[in-house]
Amino acid sequence: MYETKTYSNALSKPLQDFAEWTCVPGDMPSLQMFVVLLVCCSLALVAAKPPHIVFILADDYGYHDIGYHGTVIKTPTLDSLAAQGTKLENYYVQPICSPTRSQLMTGRYQIHTGLQHFVIVADQENCVPVSEVMLPQKLKEQNYSTHLVGKWHLGFYKKECLPQNRGFDTAFGYLSGCGDYWTHHRAGPMPSFPTADHWLGLDFMDNERPAWEYVGNYSAFVFRDRANKIIREHDASKPMFLYLALQSVHNPLQVPEQYITPYQFIANANRRTHAGMIACMDEIIGQVVDQLKASKLWDDTILIFSTDNGGIAAGINWPLRGEKNTLWEGGMRGNGFISGGALPASVRGTVSRQLMHVSDWFPTLVQGVAGGNLEGLSLDGYNQWQTIQGKQVNQRKEILHNIDPLISANSRIMMDEESEMPLQPIFSNNMQMPSTYNTSMRAALRVGDWKILTGNPGIGMYHTPPEANIRAIVPLEKPNQKIWLFNITADPYEKNDLSDAHPEIVDMMIGKLKAYYNTSVPVRFPDPSPESNPALHLGIWGPWVN
Repeated sequence: MYETKTYSNALSKPLQDFAEWTCVPGDMPSLQMFVVLLVCCSLALVAAKPPHIVFILADDYGYHDIGYHGTVIKTPTLDSLAAQGTKLENYYVQPICSPTRSQLMTGRYQIHTGLQHFVIVADQENCVPVSEVMLPQKLKEQNYSTHLVGKWHLGFYKKECLPQNRGFDTAFGYLSGCGDYWTHHRAGPMPSFPTADHWLGLDFMDNERPAWEYVGNYSAFVFRDRANKIIREHDASKPMFLYLALQSVHNPLQVPEQYITPYQFIANANRRTHAGMIACMDEIIGQVVDQLKASKLWDDTILIFSTDNGGIAAGINWPLRGEKNTLWEGGMRGNGFISGGALPASVRGTVSRQLMHVSDWFPTLVQGVAGGNLEGLSLDGYNQWQTIQGKQVNQRKEILHNIDPLISANSRIMMDEESEMPLQPIFSNNMQMPSTYNTSMRAALRVGDWKILTGNPGIGMYHTPPEANIRAIVPLEKPNQKIWLFNITADPYEKNDLSDAHPEIVDMMIGKLKAYYNTSVPVRFPDPSPESNPALHLGIWGPWVN
């Protein structure tokens, strides 16, 4: 039976370790002991000021497309940061944007927040439930200043859903899932709006103020400048949480020409532009790190880099199978690493192959890095801080990649050229969730070495780098197949389906999926709301309810 973990209050491990070796009074009179304990514990709290946390989240960044995974695209900043830190080489995110971001911010699987079907779309009355406690809220309990720069994509139909009302002191960037890198406008993404009206609405906010002055400025540079401003002006005596959620390298394919020029040897035009976008992203991340060093914050900083899902179209996940919005490894196995001046020396220059999931960042950062507590929270994530340092056996033995009861084995495959979504979403207003899990549902689960996929996992092709002149194999599947089983440790590229050879493993995994499904909340994917139309709100995407 599956159960979430409910945490009780306890002295955090970093402070507990510190107290154990500082507060040892020996044989003293009770009054002296009290004074010594008071002084020691006060000093412990001062000395144990948690480090700054900079979390950089790239968008649609393919597994192959980072330098140390073999790409021809140059990423010297990312390569250097990863080499100086810990590469996470058994690290998983979700197949699409909102589910990854929601699990990062809450530490909870999307089946427990109602987001198991799709992304949150701009014109929906939908957001991460306001009852959910978010990462910046917990960090503020540890006296962190908290800042979002970049993409939110966790809902904005009412003010309570906005990032500045979910724990961020400041929020700068865009609220929906995509837009133009230069104009920061986006069109309505669903049938209630014209599909060709590029100028339908501005999606760019400085806290609650529409930031019109940035129209015409490339988003990567704008986000770099705001992040650097926050760093320069930060009071170093207080810990800082900077969540830099970049637009790069999501579609549309847009970047200043000087970043494309070095890649003229790539014949495919889209791939060439995409390479330039990656190079630009790498450069601005380096400039943010330079600012941390110039502001003398770097030595007290933990920096995390992650993608939000696999690449698609011009983004490449080779040699993994699949792409964004699929349950194959290419959709979910992510580029990620931990770096920073505050990273323990014992783990610098290492590779971690411990199983880790994006939901683990919530407890890892709150409890492991910041020294906070998780009292009363029911989480699906695990505190991995001691595991990353090799001091604790990994508690994570499995990952529920997802169960989507609205996508079945016979769901129609489609591809929208603008949104790049290979599965057509189904509005849930009039949908009744089945009472029990069945293998026609789109689902995937990892348990130890094993991974099961059921229903329609999405397009399971291998996409090779166009510049590499490699011909990929075409996977063979049985007619009407709806169950696949792989030993991911032995077969990370999902070539050998073992579902017929190991029916006992299939039965075990299906039993676990049934148990997970029994804990899920109803899917929330409401119909588009015409009231969201920016034409009704001075040409701006923003809250429209109340």
